[in-house]
Amino acid sequence: MNINNADMSKEDEIDLLKLFKALWKKIWVIALAAIIGGGAMFAYTKLLVTPLYKSSAMMYVNNSDFSVGSTKVSLSDLNAAQSLVDTYAVILKSRGTLEKVIDEAQLPYTYEELNEMVETGAVDNTEIFSITATSADPEEATKIANTIVDVLPDRISEIMDGSDVRTVDFAVVPSVKSSPSTTKNMMIGIIAGFVLACAVIIVIELMDTKIHSEDYLLTEYPDIPLLAVIPDMNKKPGKHNYYYYENK
Repeated sequence: MNINNADMSKEDEIDLLKLFKALWKKIWVIALAAIIGGGAMFAYTKLLVTPLYKSSAMMYVNNSDFSVGSTKVSLSDLNAAQSLVDTYAVILKSRGTLEKVIDEAQLPYTYEELNEMVETGAVDNTEIFSITATSADPEEATKIANTIVDVLPDRISEIMDGSDVRTVDFAVVPSVKSSPSTTKNMMIGIIAGFVLACAVIIVIELMDTKIHSEDYLLTEYPDIPLLAVIPDMNKKPGKHNYYYYENK
């Protein structure tokens, strides 16, 4: 039983070495596939993907007691600003707020489309929350964010008594696109080309059942004598090849 396990381990090692040699032999194919993959993703990113821009504004949640309807609520009982930020985020993303933003900014979007373009959340768990708009037009992204800043305080006061939210920073026109990342996509293409080429070479090698040299027979079947070898007439005699005569 121990002998069989040793033989199996030896066979596995030989197979791995064989695969490594096959990959190394085709290293130029792997490198070419990686270059083609990176180049393809570069061209795709530059020519076919629309760049997007993000513009953000910030607002401050005033730390004071407020009431919802007839119920008085203390901010200390609700973990202060964080609870208010979550509440304001729901109001901001509501249909009534975003449809008002669409009317004010005269945007060519439906509520569902604008809802996908707007993000909000607390800044490092503070009383400040950000409003981020994403658009293919940097000026439009800025316009959306600043319109929300103008509309949101009135919407909140209509729903929550005693609420107080103030503007910290208005959005400015972004000069750099937020996505896509050309470098990131190129790296994905290079890795994809590399992995695909390696996978194809390994599959071809594993499916290859041909005997390519007498060394394989001598190594795998050392107890069986090798009676004869048919030489490759297109290959020059070398260290591991049998000599042959060529008729002139």
